[in-house]
This record gives sequence, structure tokens and C-alpha cells, in this order.
Amino acid sequence: MPLDKNHLNERILRFESALKAAGLKLTYQRLEIYRELAKADDHPTVEILYQRLKNRMPTLSLDTIYRTLATLEEHGLITRVQTAESQAHFELTVPHHHHLICEKCGKITDFDWPAVDDAPLPEKVSCWGKVFHRKAILHGRCLGCQHILT
Repeated sequence: MPLDKNHLNERILRFESALKAAGLKLTYQRLEIYRELAKADDHPTVEILYQRLKNRMPTLSLDTIYRTLATLEEHGLITRVQTAESQAHFELTVPHHHHLICEKCGKITDFDWPAVDDAPLPEKVSCWGKVFHRKAILHGRCLGCQHILT
């Protein structure tokens, strides 16, 4: 669900503070790439971000987007969504959630699953070490694609 203007402005202010705390400069490119991710509800790829930004940032290159996303991901400001396809998808690092991925159309849908988040870990996992994050990624076919033959 896209953010309203007030929530978008709040996220931008938190982003600016997080950059400063990480010792990173707030550049126009970083700000616009982050803003585009904040407005997106479709987990865009680098190429999709480029298409959305190129008209208002004609000097922007794919390389700049790749490098910016890598930096933002390294500092925990955005998250890479793992999919079966070769292109990475990105989203803001937002409250914890899981993903449904349609293997036909590629649509990624966020959902909450408290039962998984709160379930005790199996003994083998508990003995392994410390788990920091739980992220379920479910693959299947969305309702819109179920009727389409492969």
C-alpha cells in the first residue's frame, strides 16, 4: 500500500538521520532512489527504479542505482527480497513481514504471520546458535494467474 505524503515525509526524515548516523552523505541520488522505494508497493528491481527515475534524473545511471542500493542495504536501510528469478527486488526496511511470490507473474505480496514469528525454534536450530531474523518466503501462484495454463 503506497504511503501518504505525511508518512513519506516521516520516512525521508528518518532516512536522513540514519545516513548521518552511518557517516554517509545525503546525496540527491540517494534521496531520490530512497524516495522512489518509499513510494513503491511492488518491490521494484534496479531496472524498474531506473525507468521510474530517468525522466527526472537524466544523468542517473544503472551503475549508480546498483551502488546506491548496495550501500543502503549494507547499512540496513533497505532490504533485498530474495526471489527465484535472477533480478533482485528491493523494499524499505520496514516492520517485520513475510513474502508471497507468484511464480507466474512475479508479483510479491507482503503478509504478517505471527504464528511463525512467535513459534519456538526447533531444538536443532536452538542448538545451532543465535537466530536474528525469521523471514518466510512462500512461492506459488496468485489468484490472477491460477487460471493461466503453463
